[in-house]
Amino acid sequence: MTTALIAEDEPLLAAEIREELGRLWPELEICAVVHDGHAALREIDRHQPQVLFLDVQMPGLTGIEVARVTGTRAHVIFITAFDHYAVQAFEEGAVDYVLKPLDPARLARALRRVKDRLTRPPADLSGLFE
Repeated sequence: MTTALIAEDEPLLAAEIREELGRLWPELEICAVVHDGHAALREIDRHQPQVLFLDVQMPGLTGIEVARVTGTRAHVIFITAFDHYAVQAFEEGAVDYVLKPLDPARLARALRRVKDRLTRPPADLSGLFE
């Protein structure tokens, strides 16, 4: 079973993401939902999820910083209101970059991409936005 972590500082949006993921990918196990970057790192260490859904702007550490620290440990999908990081995120190997407000059809496309990548090692995001 594929496992995932959601890191989103807005609790209502985190719940919406979790609900949509449950609808679009019922087999996906959400091992943790956190609301800041430091908690994300702790739970990533604890659960070793295969997929990370990261908000870019979070307290403590940003989603970008979390992605850099985790390097090649998980596939990353950014979910954010900020589109100006998208091109570099793709160039570095992020699976996808989904803009808020959450569009279920767009999230479904991101999930197809990550499912295709699960057979390969995650991209190394340790150099993201340096």
